[in-house]
Amino acid sequence: MTLFTQSSFDQFVASLAGTSLVDQWDSRVAKVGDKVFTLLHADSDGARIVVKCPEETFEILTALEGISQAPYFAKRRWVAISEKSPLSADELHLYIKRSYNEVAAALTKKLRVELGITPVS
Repeated sequence: MTLFTQSSFDQFVASLAGTSLVDQWDSRVAKVGDKVFTLLHADSDGARIVVKCPEETFEILTALEGISQAPYFAKRRWVAISEKSPLSADELHLYIKRSYNEVAAALTKKLRVELGITPVS
């Protein structure tokens, strides 16, 4: 299953506790606790998924073909992964889940409980 279609993207991110989906910035945006953790954007150049990542992961990912710093996002924390990247579907699922965990961990404990999010390490 490719995550570069809206239906597959929606299905996967909706499986993560407390996730909401909105159309924003000409993209399909997934949020947890009203904070963005990933988005799917498609235009004439193809589709790309944007995720948040640690600095070390940013360096590794942006060295790969088809992955770059995400435009309009905080520098060196967000990457745009195109359909042309060498990442497998499993790896893409993993990076989205890591982005989700990083954003969810920054939410208040009370909000995580309200959203049904299990403890994030």
